Amino acid sequence: MRVTPWFVVITTVFVTTLITANIIAVKLISVFGVALPAAIIVFPISYIFGDVLTEVYGYSRARMVIWLGFFCNLLVVVIIWVGQVLPPAGFWADAQPAYERILGYTPRLLAASFMAYLVGSFANSMVMARMKVWTKGRFLWTRTIGSTLVGEGLDSLVFITVAFSGVLPGAQMAATIVTHWLLKSAYEAAVTPLTYVVVRALKRAEGQDVYDDRTNLNPLAVFSSGGRGAESP
Repeated sequence: MRVTPWFVVITTVFVTTLITANIIAVKLISVFGVALPAAIIVFPISYIFGDVLTEVYGYSRARMVIWLGFFCNLLVVVIIWVGQVLPPAGFWADAQPAYERILGYTPRLLAASFMAYLVGSFANSMVMARMKVWTKGRFLWTRTIGSTLVGEGLDSLVFITVAFSGVLPGAQMAATIVTHWLLKSAYEAAVTPLTYVVVRALKRAEGQDVYDDRTNLNPLAVFSSGGRGAESP
């Protein structure tokens, strides 16, 4: 498996946006009067770069990066937790509650976040890969938007359901799911022209355009290979 500088760059940005989103998600912001986590400004970027990974390098590479992002995020959570339980210096003790409030995670929210990430990211990449084969490499916008609608929809559904079942009334929870889904999907649709530019530049720079017509899409088959590198038909 050839690892190029551009692949490293895309992977780094993907993982960075994922971890950043999870850290800033604790802050709630107001968007048109709707309270949303601040992560909404950066989390959709991880889906955009997930689309780029699948479109240019294929599902097998994207699957590897999705798992890499998962374990990097888990490592960050563990390190933050260790920092939380270590005894604070005497002069810093008053700041301990602030640390716990901003960087601390409840087990339920962690479970919701990790589950939603895996389900949404793999669904996004699978749809992207299959639609590329079905469309014979044409109509990139249908793949980026279609995969986002599925991936972001499942992400929002899983996260809100796991995190807030029994906490929010059913109608409010449904409204929150739909609001998250539509806003994040609209975000990616709006930057579709930029996605086109990045994808075209990368395909020229890397000299490849992978089609996943023979790829095993099982998320657990991390080391499987498949697909063919060729120019778009």
